[in-house]
Amino acid sequence: MITDIEGNTYKTVKIGSQEWLAENLNTCRYRNGDIIPQVRDAEEWKDLTTGAWCYSENDAVNGKAYGKLYNWYAVNDSRGLAPEGWHIPTKEDWKILIDFLGGEIEAGGKLKDTKIWKSPNKGATNESGFSAIPGGFRNVAGIFNEFTDECYFWSASESSFDYAYFYNLSYLYKNILGSDSSKKFGLSVRCLKDS
Repeated sequence: MITDIEGNTYKTVKIGSQEWLAENLNTCRYRNGDIIPQVRDAEEWKDLTTGAWCYSENDAVNGKAYGKLYNWYAVNDSRGLAPEGWHIPTKEDWKILIDFLGGEIEAGGKLKDTKIWKSPNKGATNESGFSAIPGGFRNVAGIFNEFTDECYFWSASESSFDYAYFYNLSYLYKNILGSDSSKKFGLSVRCLKDS
């Protein structure tokens, strides 16, 4: 178990040479104690160029299980989003995890929780103990999508000035997909222990 700046506690899991949070990040403060603003309004969300968070579907009830969705500006903020001694995983960190679990086609099922997802939850074994759950995402326009269907995790790696890499799991397939999206998207965050 580890504790963040707010006192939230998280289970962790060792997978190969790495140690990951086994739950989605749920803090509303940076590591230095500064508050990360919660932004509910869609119009305000789409204009953001600084860090912010929201609950999936803007419903605080979802925070307990699913944690918070963060835009990439929060992920990349110099004040630090991850707890002390931890960091947001890079694209390279994710590749190490995925390769250890057998590659993109096999890894997804080994990362997915076996209880919360809807059927068919293809390939789900949670063999890794990572326990990924489907928090969906918030798009550039501030609209929520795919809640209970898919999960999306940020990486710390940029693909361009406006885009950054993420990783996606779905109830419909067993693989894990890597792609990039606007930094304005709201996605879930998992943290990785510093080596």
